[in-house]
Amino acid sequence: MLENCKNALERWGGVHVLIDRWLHQRRELLVSFIELKEACDAELEAVSKERIDTFSQLLMDYISAGHFEIYPQLAEEARAFGDENALVIASKLLERLEMSTELALEFDKHFENSANCQQHLARLPAWIERLVKGLTERFALEDQLIARLHAAHSPADNPAVP
Repeated sequence: MLENCKNALERWGGVHVLIDRWLHQRRELLVSFIELKEACDAELEAVSKERIDTFSQLLMDYISAGHFEIYPQLAEEARAFGDENALVIASKLLERLEMSTELALEFDKHFENSANCQQHLARLPAWIERLVKGLTERFALEDQLIARLHAAHSPADNPAVP
């Protein structure tokens, strides 16, 4: 997953400052996720609430940035270029992103306080596996969204774009 994050940053970095920042957030999220997974694999009982909170906060920040900054910005870009096809594709991709958003919110709720964290700690390895699948799909969908808009509106690919 981390390698895919680097590839996305190389492909889309520089397209837009907002997207650059978001892709850096993605990398930070993945580093935290890997650290949490490694700690969980090493000794589950020793995984601290702080480590879970750090990951969960990064996850919530990343998802919030996507929903409230990036996706609207990409849709606005498509509207500005009159790209109705991109808007249709974006709508379909956003529907599919909802599942991983719900998964992230559920994770955050399960580990939001010390009592919940202690109660659900034994299930953390299963949560990590679910998050691997959910985040992998999410990143692929988000990359498709960026790729569609970038390819359609990039001056290098579209001589009509100023």
